Amino acid sequence: MADAVASQTLLNGPRNCVMKFTNLSDGTGESAVTKVDVSALGYSRVRIDKIHYTCSGMTVRLLWDATADVPIFELGPDKTSTLDFTHFGGLRNNAGDGVTGDINFTTVGHSSGDSYSIILEMVGTPA
Repeated sequence: MADAVASQTLLNGPRNCVMKFTNLSDGTGESAVTKVDVSALGYSRVRIDKIHYTCSGMTVRLLWDATADVPIFELGPDKTSTLDFTHFGGLRNNAGDGVTGDINFTTVGHSSGDSYSIILEMVGTPA
């Protein structure tokens, strides 16, 4: 079996992008799964301005994709919050060697019935 996951692009404009991600775990979890494919969106990179999330029973790690993935933020278990990074210009991709611009998710401490719902508000750099 596998976790029941879904990704949805809510807005994909020349500058702004909003995406929603959900997971209902069967205990399998996710490991560095590409959730934001910038080239498919028409960008070279994105910055994250806001994260809206609910994590139930598991932690979700957001990572900039590179040869060695670079942590962006960790969304803790059993929490609901909105994180606003606009007051300092957003979370920018600082990945080094092998940077792709993509964003990956890894779940930690997942078990059957755990879930997350995450909305990312992003600003893209045109490809």
